[in-house]
Amino acid sequence: MTTANCYLMSELPGGLEGLTELALDLRWAWHHGVDKIWCRIDKELWELTRNAWFILHTISADRLRALAQDSEFVELVRSECESHRQLILSDRWFQEQPYCHDLTRIAYFSMEFGLSEALPIYSGGLGMLAGDHLKTAHDLGVPVVGVGLLYQQGFARQVVAEDGSQQTVYLFNDPGQIPVMPVRNQTGDWLCVEIPLPGRILRLRPWLAQVGAVNLYLLDSNDPVNSPSDRGITGQLYGGSEETRLLQEMVLGIGGWRLLTALGVTPQVCHLNEGHAAFVTLERAHQFAQQSGQSFSVAWWATRVGNVFTTHTPISAGFDRFSPVLMARNLSAYTTELGLSMDELLALGRLNPGDSNEPFNMAYLAIRGSAAVNGVSRLHGEVSRRLFQPLFPRWPTAEVPVEHVTNGVHMGTWDSVEADKLWTKSCGKTRWDNSLETIGEHLCQASDMALWEMRAANRRYFVEYVRYRNARQLGAAAASREAVEMASQVLDPNVLTLGFARRFTAYKRPDLLLRDPERLIRLLTDLNRPVQLVIAGKAHPEDGPGKTMVQAWVQFLRRPELRLHGVFLADYDLLLAEQMVQGVDVWINTPRRTWEACGTSGMKVLVNGGLNISVRDGWWAEAYRSEVGWCIGDDSDDGRAMEDHQDVEDLYRILEEEVIPDFYRRDAQGLPGQWLARIRASMSELTPQFSANRMLREYVENYYVPAAKQVLARTIDSGKLAEELRCWQQALLVHWTRLHFGTMDVVASQGVYRLHLPVYLDELEPDFVRVQLCADASVDGPAERHEMRRGMALHGAVNGFTYDAEITTHRPVSDFTPRIIPYHPAARIPLETNAILWAS
Repeated sequence: MTTANCYLMSELPGGLEGLTELALDLRWAWHHGVDKIWCRIDKELWELTRNAWFILHTISADRLRALAQDSEFVELVRSECESHRQLILSDRWFQEQPYCHDLTRIAYFSMEFGLSEALPIYSGGLGMLAGDHLKTAHDLGVPVVGVGLLYQQGFARQVVAEDGSQQTVYLFNDPGQIPVMPVRNQTGDWLCVEIPLPGRILRLRPWLAQVGAVNLYLLDSNDPVNSPSDRGITGQLYGGSEETRLLQEMVLGIGGWRLLTALGVTPQVCHLNEGHAAFVTLERAHQFAQQSGQSFSVAWWATRVGNVFTTHTPISAGFDRFSPVLMARNLSAYTTELGLSMDELLALGRLNPGDSNEPFNMAYLAIRGSAAVNGVSRLHGEVSRRLFQPLFPRWPTAEVPVEHVTNGVHMGTWDSVEADKLWTKSCGKTRWDNSLETIGEHLCQASDMALWEMRAANRRYFVEYVRYRNARQLGAAAASREAVEMASQVLDPNVLTLGFARRFTAYKRPDLLLRDPERLIRLLTDLNRPVQLVIAGKAHPEDGPGKTMVQAWVQFLRRPELRLHGVFLADYDLLLAEQMVQGVDVWINTPRRTWEACGTSGMKVLVNGGLNISVRDGWWAEAYRSEVGWCIGDDSDDGRAMEDHQDVEDLYRILEEEVIPDFYRRDAQGLPGQWLARIRASMSELTPQFSANRMLREYVENYYVPAAKQVLARTIDSGKLAEELRCWQQALLVHWTRLHFGTMDVVASQGVYRLHLPVYLDELEPDFVRVQLCADASVDGPAERHEMRRGMALHGAVNGFTYDAEITTHRPVSDFTPRIIPYHPAARIPLETNAILWAS
């Protein structure tokens, strides 16, 4: 398959043909080496839009001809194109690993991707993570291909009205002005992907967005052949009815896999970024069943071991659920293709398959269709094990098969010009493209003066940006001339700058600082040690309380005494986020503990020398030490009734007694020594730890490579091993309820227990199970698990055996309980079968 060379654009003059190649590669979103090209073409337009593809469509033919006569510019384009091609083809970190030939392709499925404001198909943190994942895959040379949707409208945009209330507008994503290309086949026809819907076929058009060496394919239902309602399926990110949402997820999972098949791309590993993509597990199994001649159930066993599911949800209410009626209405034609009944399909997404009223849970489908599941921080892994506990009844929570890979951010996207210079001098230009063992050590060698000058420059540039954006914001809102002029005077580049920016919703508590407004006013207006505050964020269009909090902040910061000390910047987007994480001195984060799965916004200030004040939730629960930042509250999960009041007091105490004094306490050279010590510790220790580089290498080594090997073992020989596993599971289902224990005999001697236990296995093969002795964690020690050895057959019993164990422990034998669990060397227990039997 190929992509068209151009779309809705006239031919470029000789010598400038390479501009198309450069403009279509979203690498310019983070690699600023090509900025000079777009600035030469139209500096103002580049600074306003950061969209090279739009500039290329907007520039006049006369301007292009003039540039073509500029030998210096032509050489610049030629040189950048040559460097670009060499980079795309060059070996990087992944190609140097011994397993690189075992892992040839990973498909990364996500409902949203936050790559650039030029491609607005993201909503928030989930999309930011997905975008950073693809960028890092390019940097490290990991063979990832992205799959998502191209929405006719992105997520809601925010306009602040005169009274401070949030108004919502939606902007049209014109494919001619965003950096995507139609995907065409070898004969030049636009590729078409089809999904069966009741009474009709849904046609999907694929587009390609280039992210360096990584391809991101986006599906679009806006094909004129489709009905008006079907054309609107990809109309709006997270918009429309529940049925539209279901259809979007069918497009992502089913359509996404079919697109890869049409392209000749055969991923070994599918990475599901949230449960939205779970339908891909069905389509992958369906395709293998067709190719191998196996049943769907055998194909399910063969392929699910190649699927990795990352959950981002900290509460069960966050999982997508669809009513059985809605499922039947939209998936009846597809279940016929799968060879399943509707009840069989619904059972894959239910806790109780026999409950005809239970909705279909996409997270349950994802977890059953995968052989590796992870949360996005250590704490979120613990939370997720509790959330998914019902799927593994009688298994200890600690053994629920959910691990964690703490999120990271693409540091090259978020670092400022000045921070980039400092890192480059300390650690080299390609510092984020390899393993990071020595990067912190090298950064520590930067002097206090270098760190402080970098921070001062970042703050100065940020203040200039805030003034510019605030003036535009007020002008667009028809503010008075005096108000617009005052916008050019807000903030002070020498003043401690606090930042708070995120989605405005109740659990994030964006109004926590506003709980004591007079105290906040005193902080902001202190003549000797002033503080300034920049707030940004939008509420979901249907979130009334969130909108109320937006209005409260806008009105508060418009008070006459605060107009120069604080700003609310409307329409929080990628461009604003980039400026904020570069410029603020301190990033504030105030979620209710365990409600934020990870929260990557605070990670983005690390590379720029910003510091964090946060509740010990998500990533900060792992990162926090007093040497690198500040912590609101503690790490308890006791649901304190006075939590908000206590956290307000804690936040103000930290600001008044630690943050503000440390920032303004200067030595003879004007340097804040204690503050800079924290910056150095934060930058050197936390930046590598919470980079997407570390995150992706963790996925590669602990998830992708094992999954690729396991799926190969299960799919060779037309799925022979998968068929064996299916038969093994069937045997377990037939015999499990008739397994039972005899009476355990215990002999104790000097702290050593010798235990003998009769076990009756009905007609089940003894090798199909393991017998264990288990003790829960307690004040006496951590959890313990000991394998019992199968011994002599029991006389007079059918398939009965004595199981023996010898353990040395200071704990009483009553702490230990025998259990039987399934066993097969190729199976993932308990993820693939959750049977367990405890001795009563």
